[in-house]
Amino acid sequence: MQTETKITRIFFCAGDVSGDIHASNLMKEFKKLAPQVRLDAIGGQRMKAQSDNFLCDMVAKGASGFVEPLKKIFTWLDLLNMIKDYFDQQKPSCVILTDFFGFNSRVMKAAYERKIPVYYYVCPQVWASRRYRAKKIVKMAKKMFVIFPFEKKVYTSLGGDAMFLGNPLLDYMPEPKTKTFNNDTKAKIKIGMMPGSRPQEIQKHTKLFWQAFLEIKKTLPNAKAYLFAVPEVSDETLFNCIGGKNKDFNIVRENDYKKRSTMDFVITCSGTATLENALLGLPMVVVYKLSWITYWIARMIIQVPYISLVNILRRQSVVKELIQQDANSLAIAKETCSVLTNEKKFNAMIKNMATIREMLGMPGVAKRTAEVILGDILHSK
Repeated sequence: MQTETKITRIFFCAGDVSGDIHASNLMKEFKKLAPQVRLDAIGGQRMKAQSDNFLCDMVAKGASGFVEPLKKIFTWLDLLNMIKDYFDQQKPSCVILTDFFGFNSRVMKAAYERKIPVYYYVCPQVWASRRYRAKKIVKMAKKMFVIFPFEKKVYTSLGGDAMFLGNPLLDYMPEPKTKTFNNDTKAKIKIGMMPGSRPQEIQKHTKLFWQAFLEIKKTLPNAKAYLFAVPEVSDETLFNCIGGKNKDFNIVRENDYKKRSTMDFVITCSGTATLENALLGLPMVVVYKLSWITYWIARMIIQVPYISLVNILRRQSVVKELIQQDANSLAIAKETCSVLTNEKKFNAMIKNMATIREMLGMPGVAKRTAEVILGDILHSK
């Protein structure tokens, strides 16, 4: 049902690939509910496809960690000034921010100062580190849409209007395929590799994952590698990371998870991909390497014992985490082979991951969020 509204335009802002996916899906729902509303955005290629006015591809400029973003400080300042000018000239009915707190907190402040309502869709993981961020969001955002049920309490305890409408991954993640243990070491094993989406993640992880795969081949000689790449990264960049083309190295770009769902095991960078893999029922090992200064800063402020969302949600070590100095090719290969050659370990991992989906709510998250925001703004006029 379409919504009659006096809202003229809505501004969306996201800064990384997962935010681009979530925000673009939310934009699709706004188009269905209120097609007359103009959607303006800063984000990535997926948001660009849904925008009436796309201001900038910030995903391509993305940086993670503590030190790396500082190298792009002037880029961020220029973008922020452009957004402030946009706010002053266009006066959007509301601003919808998706994760990416470092930059989006400044966008939020600019909107708040101009009395433009702010909605935070996919709130940053303040429960893991830097809880003071929650206070800033509560102060300046009209509503917060959290994606894990336990997050709501963090914001409501500070007086915020937080809602858990489900995890947006459920809107487009297919049901998992049945995974059965195969004790034939000569079988054609598919090893997925997910090095991340940001340039520095790709540089640090792709070569490491490939070296690990070559070690895996010593135990599983018929294994093939499938690297799942985002559109923003070229084949040439990925081939350069492993030293050139190789018959065992396949690059996959997809939006429907069909190929990924067929993987026997996935070596994955920490992040949203770990939760996606769990929802697909894929056994995995989680790997993450940062610059050393970023790593030491992270160690001082991280307040949870795990980095992967699967382990955090289950509050136990469901999947192995290899971080920093522990993230080496031999350790990755050892964990991969130990799961693929040990029926008890394989089945335990699959069983534990099967419980994740029921913890995240029901599909239709983006639609419910759009309905709440539209109704909220109309009611306040």
